[in-house]
Amino acid sequence: MAQGRGSAVGVGAAMACLLLLQYTDMVRAAVFTVGDDHGWTFNVESWPNQKLFRAGDTLVFNYSPGSHNVVGVNSVGYNQCMAPRGSKVLESGKDQMKLVKGQNFFICTVPGHCQAGMRIAINAA
Repeated sequence: MAQGRGSAVGVGAAMACLLLLQYTDMVRAAVFTVGDDHGWTFNVESWPNQKLFRAGDTLVFNYSPGSHNVVGVNSVGYNQCMAPRGSKVLESGKDQMKLVKGQNFFICTVPGHCQAGMRIAINAA
């Protein structure tokens, strides 16, 4: 019977460690407002420079609804300023996107906006 309790204690300790690791990741996640006080607007391409991003961080895109939008794209979509067919277009003016590990690309698909620098590329560790 003592062996059974030991196993339960071991499982409980393992679960506690997993919960602690999950909590630590949540605490480390940061929230970034794209464009800082200027928000999601033209010429925001350089905004990510000199910032450290991690997977799980959240980007907040603030802008006037109806004037802009936000679309997560791949590198081709970023370079060509085109969202692939079926892409999810966010238009609330207070959109949030969670970063995944690796490259993350976002553009505005209103005609001419991406070409005017309304796009960002972020590499999340």
